[in-house]
Amino acid sequence: MTKSRRDGTIRSKRPLNDVRVLVGRARHQAGALSSQLRKLGADVLEIPFIEICPPRSFKPLDAALKNLSTYDWLILTSVNGVDAMWDRLTKLRVTKRSLNHLKIAAIGPATKKALEKRGLRVHVVPEEYVAESVVKSLRKKVEGKRVLLVRAKVARDVIPRELKKAGANLDVLEAYETVVPKSSRPRLRAALKNLKQRPDVITFTSSSTVKNFVALLGANGRSRQGKRPRQLEGITLASIGPVTSNTLRETKLGVDIEAREYTIPGLVQAIIAGTRD
Repeated sequence: MTKSRRDGTIRSKRPLNDVRVLVGRARHQAGALSSQLRKLGADVLEIPFIEICPPRSFKPLDAALKNLSTYDWLILTSVNGVDAMWDRLTKLRVTKRSLNHLKIAAIGPATKKALEKRGLRVHVVPEEYVAESVVKSLRKKVEGKRVLLVRAKVARDVIPRELKKAGANLDVLEAYETVVPKSSRPRLRAALKNLKQRPDVITFTSSSTVKNFVALLGANGRSRQGKRPRQLEGITLASIGPVTSNTLRETKLGVDIEAREYTIPGLVQAIIAGTRD
C-alpha cells in the first residue's frame, strides 16, 4: 500500500504520519498499540471489537487453583488469562509460593512478561506465538503429567487435543470470556461512513477481534460473492499473525498485512512496511 499525506505533500520523517489506524483491542489493552502508533505519527481511532468479561462461574477455576499442588504444568495463552488467574488467586488468598513447583508455559512475550511481573518463572515460550508451536514445545515434556490450561471460554482446541494425544492429564479452565461490545456498533459504522474518520488501516490482534468485528458490521458487513464488504474497500486490514489471518480469510475479509513477529511491536513494523511510500 502506498501512502502519502492527505494534503498532497511529502510525509514527514515519522513513517505513519497522516495514516489513520483503527485499533480494535479491548479498551484496557488498546493503549500499548495506540501509543506506539501515535509516536510514529499515526492518527489513531480506538473502537474496541472485544470486551473482556468474567465467565459464568469461577467455581471450576477456583477449585483448580486451590489444588495447584496436584499439577505439574501451568499453561497460559494470554495476558488476560494471567490477569484473571491472578485476581482469583488473590481473592482465594492462594500465595505465589503455591505456584513455585510448577513448570510454566506462556504463549508470547507479553504473556511471559505478565507472569514474570508477578515473580513467576516461565520455563517454556514457543518459537512462534501460536498454539501449534506451544504443542511442539511441550509434546515431549507432558506425558503422564498433570497440566492446567487457563484460557478464554471460547478458544481453539489445538492445545488440549494435541497435549492429550501426547499423554498429558489435562484440565482446561475458563478464566474469562470475550463478548461483542454493543456500544461499538454505531461508532464503527459511523467511522466507516465518515470521510473524516474513515481509517486507512484496521488492526486485528486475535481471531476474536475478527469475529466480533464482523458481528459489529452486521448484515451490511457480509461479504459480496467472496469479496470484502463495500464499506471496507480501500482499507488495509492488518493481522498480528497467521491464526488471526486465517480467521480473516475464513470470514472472506482477506489479509493485506501480516506481522512477521506475532507481537504488538511486530504488528507496528508490518504496518510501517505495508504503508510505506
